[in-house]
Amino acid sequence: MLLSYNPRFTTRTAFSTFWRKLFWVMFSRHETEANKLNMRVLSELRNFHFFPVTHSPGKSAAHRSELRQAKRIVVKLGSAVVTRGDECGLALGRLASIVEQVAVLQNQGREMMIVTSGAVAFGRQRLRHEILLSQSVRQALHSGQNQLKEMSLPVLEARACAAAGQSGLMALYEAMFTQYSTCTAQILVTNLDFHDEQKRRNLNSTLHELLRMNIVPIINTNDAVVPPPVPNSDLQGVNVIHIKDNDSLAARLAVEMKADLLIALSDVEGLYDSPPGTDDAKLIDIFYPGDQQSIRYGSKSKVGIGGMEAKVKSALWALQGGTSVVIANGTDPKVTGHVITDIVEGKKVGTFFSEVKPAGPTVEQQTEMARQAGRTLATLHPDERGEIICRLADLLTEKKDEILSANKRDMETAASSGRLSQPLLARLSLSTSKLNSLAIGLRQIAVSSRDSVGQVLRRTRVANNLELEQITVPIGVLLVIFESRPDCLPQVSALAIASGNALLLKGGKEAANTNRILHQLTQEALSIHGVKDAIQLVSTREEVEDLCRLDKMIDLIIPRGSSQLVRDIQRAAKGIPVLGHSEGICHVYIDSEACIEKAIDIIKDSKCDYPAACNAMETLLLHRDLLRTPLFDQIIDMLRVEQVKIHAGPRFASYLTFSPSEVKSLRTEYGDLECCIEVVDSMQDAVDHIHKYGSSHTDVIVTDNENTAEQFMQQVDSACVFWNASSRFADGYRFGLGAEVGISTARIHARGPVGLEGLLTTKWVLRGEGHTVAEFSEAGSMKYLHENIPVPQRFPS
Repeated sequence: MLLSYNPRFTTRTAFSTFWRKLFWVMFSRHETEANKLNMRVLSELRNFHFFPVTHSPGKSAAHRSELRQAKRIVVKLGSAVVTRGDECGLALGRLASIVEQVAVLQNQGREMMIVTSGAVAFGRQRLRHEILLSQSVRQALHSGQNQLKEMSLPVLEARACAAAGQSGLMALYEAMFTQYSTCTAQILVTNLDFHDEQKRRNLNSTLHELLRMNIVPIINTNDAVVPPPVPNSDLQGVNVIHIKDNDSLAARLAVEMKADLLIALSDVEGLYDSPPGTDDAKLIDIFYPGDQQSIRYGSKSKVGIGGMEAKVKSALWALQGGTSVVIANGTDPKVTGHVITDIVEGKKVGTFFSEVKPAGPTVEQQTEMARQAGRTLATLHPDERGEIICRLADLLTEKKDEILSANKRDMETAASSGRLSQPLLARLSLSTSKLNSLAIGLRQIAVSSRDSVGQVLRRTRVANNLELEQITVPIGVLLVIFESRPDCLPQVSALAIASGNALLLKGGKEAANTNRILHQLTQEALSIHGVKDAIQLVSTREEVEDLCRLDKMIDLIIPRGSSQLVRDIQRAAKGIPVLGHSEGICHVYIDSEACIEKAIDIIKDSKCDYPAACNAMETLLLHRDLLRTPLFDQIIDMLRVEQVKIHAGPRFASYLTFSPSEVKSLRTEYGDLECCIEVVDSMQDAVDHIHKYGSSHTDVIVTDNENTAEQFMQQVDSACVFWNASSRFADGYRFGLGAEVGISTARIHARGPVGLEGLLTTKWVLRGEGHTVAEFSEAGSMKYLHENIPVPQRFPS
């Protein structure tokens, strides 16, 4: 167990000052003061928590998530990371952000070590400055004039630059770490320090003592005295490694110190299967020792001497010695400020080296498989896609016993863990009636699939024998992330099949068994036309944030779950559009001319039928004329009977002598048997309130005045606006879409419950006979016509 800091005790400076004072008092033998401070020690220790260490040194992590338990970490900073682009001087901004991250991890109770380059670059900068200054003084004295002749700089030898720059580099590190009340120590090493047994023991002892004292060792090769590197003399076995660059030094040090993790930062994102920048070069997420033959290496960095091949050899050597390794980019301004902490948090950054190869494909491979099969799926005749969906519907009923058995295991696990609320348990549960309803919805989608991919939306004769068509096509690869509800899987799968899209599914752990059997049945249905791989279920341990980084492989992300999940995905998505709603703050406005029976039924259904749903009522707006009327009393009585907790809006509270608890915010999505009641003066006030506090999801008016209702529906700018109907009707199945991939509150592409049409985009097809734009110029022989012509039926019955 490691001692680390609680957020309540935020400044390490204060902590250090406190302990120094305690030591001073104790050594000064002021017993009264010492006793007081001892009591403070016991008090302040309550402000600390312990950082658990479960990963044993000597065994590398099998998965990125295990890196969170890394206690002893070596951070290797390559020349390209610490050196400026002109190779003369240091990149101070990058270095400062790296120091901050190392200090943060050190203050969490981890043991941090840095292997750094940069002495040569820093020394070169200093020596150039000194030489220029010296030459200018000599020339000025020699000529007696201020006009200096053109000066040339001699070639600076690297060892001399290192000797000149090492002290300055260390002083810079010391100054930066001091800002975080972190102490550093410099250690210069050569090959002999590792291969001479006595020197190796001395080095080991020194490093352990520094770590014990909470000091960050900063290690570098002693470039002022080392001989030139000998080619092909590196990495000859676990017990033999020659130090010719900082890659091999970092690996040797990590194994020597039994480090849990080695982070090697360079100027590339990680390891690619071919040189970065070349066509089809792909970043490797996880690299296994047996994959070495599949890599084609490029040239070395212009400022370093290691190169990627040296990094890989060093990484594999460290991995063999029991240290986990990640190679990542330390120069990208978008990630530099958090690259180290992201790696330690287990995020998908750079290339992770692992000795444990999973049995199945990686998520990247799954995505590529889905894309390839999805392209074939899109070319199938609509009737063939319909057959696949109908087969899936049949399987849901034929295999219902297997499905319900798997669901029962998930329900038992969820119930015993106690982590899911009752509404979420209800979402997780499947039944025979639910499966039958699913099958009916899927058959509706199968019928509508005839009018999906390849449908001609418009047809124009641009000129004689030049025709233009706009046709519907699939979006590409969809990523749907859903929580708790396994019935989402066949619904979304059917919509993807009907629209010809490839699909990547990421379900919640709580429904793992149910999702697995439903996905197997989906692939069985896809197999009847040879497109089994078009729909993939991500069952590996990838985090949602990691999936959102696949911006070059995924075309649209659709979250299905809580508003928090949607917000998290919207923040995490890097260049991938997200279709969803951030919150479901739905309003029901009861007008002064509302029917009592309608109002009671609609409020009850909107709030109590399924309070966890995103289309459930969260705020009830009452016209002020309804206060102290029989309708008001009946509404309150009904909510009390249904055990709905009421929160009063500011105006509603002002009308009551004894009011319920006042709301903290009028923008609250309760997702439970709770709601807010607020009073408005008119229909227009209700509209203004909805625009100010709503989320553009679903809003309802209850009134018998048709004119008032029409004005409300015209003015409220939400995805769904209802008159005298429950907000719970905002659903793809209830709208006749068969199912929905989600509800969107965006104002582009798709809005409201999104079904088949929302998963299609368009492309333009031009058919000519050798036409050129020059023919349509002022001097040309042709003129544009732009005539609309009848749209053909592409897939006749």
